Amino acid sequence: MRLKSRHSLVVVLLFVLAVGIFFGVRHRFNDAAPKVRSPVQVVKTALAQEQSIPIVLRANGSVSAINNVDVRPQIQNVVRAVHVREGQEVQAGQLLFTLDARGDESNVAKAQAQLASQRADLADAEQALKRNQELLTKNFVSQAVVDSARNKVDGLRSALQANQAALQASNIAAGYNQIRASIGGRLGAIDVHVGSLAQPTGAPMLSIVQMDPIAVSFAVPERQLAHIRASYPQGDAPIVAQLADGSELAGTLAFIDNSADAQSGTVLMKARFANADRKLWPGTFVTVRMTARTLANAVTIPAQGVITGPADTFVYVAQSDDTVKKQKIDVLAIADGAAAVSGLEAGARIVVEGAQNLRPGAKVREAQAAAARQNQSAL
Repeated sequence: MRLKSRHSLVVVLLFVLAVGIFFGVRHRFNDAAPKVRSPVQVVKTALAQEQSIPIVLRANGSVSAINNVDVRPQIQNVVRAVHVREGQEVQAGQLLFTLDARGDESNVAKAQAQLASQRADLADAEQALKRNQELLTKNFVSQAVVDSARNKVDGLRSALQANQAALQASNIAAGYNQIRASIGGRLGAIDVHVGSLAQPTGAPMLSIVQMDPIAVSFAVPERQLAHIRASYPQGDAPIVAQLADGSELAGTLAFIDNSADAQSGTVLMKARFANADRKLWPGTFVTVRMTARTLANAVTIPAQGVITGPADTFVYVAQSDDTVKKQKIDVLAIADGAAAVSGLEAGARIVVEGAQNLRPGAKVREAQAAAARQNQSAL
């Protein structure tokens, strides 16, 4: 029994000795291990500046003709001649088609003959009235004879006016056989040929599209409408259209729609462009650029320095002790890579690169300074 107690005591002493040795060695290693310091983040900064910044709107625009006319005949008739070719540039009033005018021309000749006959009858009636009036003064005829002659003259004069109107109508109908361009522009495909029947209710004979000047339609966010109207009270905002080849054309705002699109929240606008060299073509797409307003004396920073968090928008401001501070801001506008903000003073140094791992109070080092130290170490 005594041997068993001694054996247990030895085991306990050995266990206590082992625990003491373990904690002693661990403490020595902990003392020898280097202390871990908080890392210094390498960042790139930029100064907030005070300057005027233009707010430029960009939108996709579609080119459309200001005037587009479908040419149809006003009467049903057979095409006798086609005086133009497809794709031709025409002037207003230029002859396009001639229809078979023989029937209408015969009606004109008939109306002219009837008018000549009426004029002759009227001349005879006027002479008879004059003779009867002279005879009445000599009491050779009664007043009734004179009145009858006067009524005949009045009736023939009314008939003459009717025949003149009939002749004018015949000339108008005959004129419908010559189809002329109502506007100047470029012709589309011709859908009729010599001998085909042209009908007012049928397909257009061809279309004429005005090429110069020409319009570009585009839409802008409705929130920008007030700024545009305030910046350009006369509605003559300058517009720049960028073509697919990179070239640009200057135009002027010509139209603002009278209502906004409730579904898209945009307002339709049109700009007018001179197009003498035909760089703009109806139905094509261009990129439209317009300066909606100019923010004067605005505090601007590089847009990549703005951080959008779950609750607010902020930037990291580098302090004199090489730490960063979180600064809440409001973004007023972004244009050409610069953000106009409020809640920030000009001259503040903003972290624009390397902010993804930063926290308020973190130590930072400018990227250029870090690179210079590495070069000195290499030397």
